Amino acid sequence: MSLDNYPPGAIVSGHEVPRPPLPRRRRRRRKPITAWRIGLYVFVTVMALGWLFPVAWAVYNSFRDYAFTAANGYVSFGGFTLQNYADAWEQGSFARSFLNSVIITVPSVILVLFLSSMAAFVLARFSFKFNLAMLIFFTAANLLPQQALLIPLFRAYVRLDLYNTYYAVILTHVAFQIGFCTFVLSNYMKALPTELTEAAFVDGAGVWRQYWQVILPLCRPPLAALATLEVTFIYNDFFWAVAFGSRGDNFPVTSALSKLQGQFFTDYNLLSAGSVIVAIPTLVIFFALQRQFVAGLTLGANKG
Repeated sequence: MSLDNYPPGAIVSGHEVPRPPLPRRRRRRRKPITAWRIGLYVFVTVMALGWLFPVAWAVYNSFRDYAFTAANGYVSFGGFTLQNYADAWEQGSFARSFLNSVIITVPSVILVLFLSSMAAFVLARFSFKFNLAMLIFFTAANLLPQQALLIPLFRAYVRLDLYNTYYAVILTHVAFQIGFCTFVLSNYMKALPTELTEAAFVDGAGVWRQYWQVILPLCRPPLAALATLEVTFIYNDFFWAVAFGSRGDNFPVTSALSKLQGQFFTDYNLLSAGSVIVAIPTLVIFFALQRQFVAGLTLGANKG
């Protein structure tokens, strides 16, 4: 009696249909540990420690009393206190400075991402004579040194009565950052299937609806990555806020650190505490958007 027509493991007339042999698991061959790999690991470890040491040193000294470090030196242990953070917050007027940074950073990032995404959509989805020229124009604007445009922008803002206002700083950040974001988003949108917008067009969707409801939701990873970068760039800027403002009550949080430095004496423990306070918002934003940020950076890495 043939058992070929029965499933494996079935019992037929007291006989069990044989089961097929299980495939052997292939052992993953480990790469041999060579001197080059050991040297690479050592190099990466040393570089990582070199980047982390100044940050760890600043955080460590921010919790130490200046009188203790003055008596025992910075290479010592002890003298821990939280008073540096309270003094830095009060002397640096961080409450007002943080509000100024929020007023400058949030509108700038929103405008940059919104305008650059619209420009990237046009450059990626429509083919016309000056398509490549416009993309080069957007990208080439980032090659100009910002300091070279200080005097023309200063005169323009004075004539337009925008000097010493938030608008001058916001417009400047938008103008300088929109090129980089347009370049990144246009390359990502070109990788999206054209059938998406073609199907939307057949269903009666106009250009705005194709952009807002079809393409833009698919661009969340690059938008999150760019939002993290732009918040860091604009939040940490000090040059434009000082160049286009003369009143200290309009300066961002980066200028608050200058208030912690004296003309003849500087408490570096107090300055370290102020630096940690300034760095906290960017760290919070990075960890909140870490997943989208990493996804945006690795887009296209597995495409062959």
